[in-house]
Amino acid sequence: MMSMIAENLKRIKADLPAQVQLVAVSKTKPNAAILEAYEAGQRVFGENKIQEMTDKYDALPQDIEWHMIGHVQRNKVKYMAPFVALIHAVDSLRLLTEIDKQAERNNRVIPCLLQLFIADEETKFGLSEDELFELLDSEAFKALHHIKIQGLMGMATFTENQDQIRQEFSTLHHIFEKVQTYNHLPNVECKTLSMGMSNDYPIAIDCGSTMIRIGSTIFGERNYELNK
Repeated sequence: MMSMIAENLKRIKADLPAQVQLVAVSKTKPNAAILEAYEAGQRVFGENKIQEMTDKYDALPQDIEWHMIGHVQRNKVKYMAPFVALIHAVDSLRLLTEIDKQAERNNRVIPCLLQLFIADEETKFGLSEDELFELLDSEAFKALHHIKIQGLMGMATFTENQDQIRQEFSTLHHIFEKVQTYNHLPNVECKTLSMGMSNDYPIAIDCGSTMIRIGSTIFGERNYELNK
């Protein structure tokens, strides 16, 4: 008999276009739940706390691809630098510089996404469009050889207004297309657009998302007790 998690994954994946990758957001979830998803074929998982992700990396199968999807503190980058597959929420040159330094120490290039601020919510992080291109044009950015900007990510406003969500995602997709044709920098390969979560991912896919981040629709509601 298929587990609830396996059934949820099967249902979600059945409707996903081939070009859209699913990141199962496993933050606050116990290892047993992650293993259920793993046994159902899921290999890409997203965490928002570096310590929690590191603990899970040590305990769970080594072919899992771990994505850091939360806001990153620079002083903790060193803990995930040996293994993280993709860092989604990079929102400053200072953070990129630290990631580059830690990647070099681990003799690797770490893929990153630059986070754009597209929502009508002050609590969300991200670069403006002007700040994004200012960063890409800077000599300091061009000197980073151990990071690769793989694309962009963003979060829409948490609202019932689907027209607003669609407009915000469309704006991000437009910026994504501009970066794809911009200067062809050696440390930029803009192929991933990470947008869309449990409440809005169908709209995100309509607007050109290539990566969605889904937690509660797979695992059920989060258990915040684990983070206390």
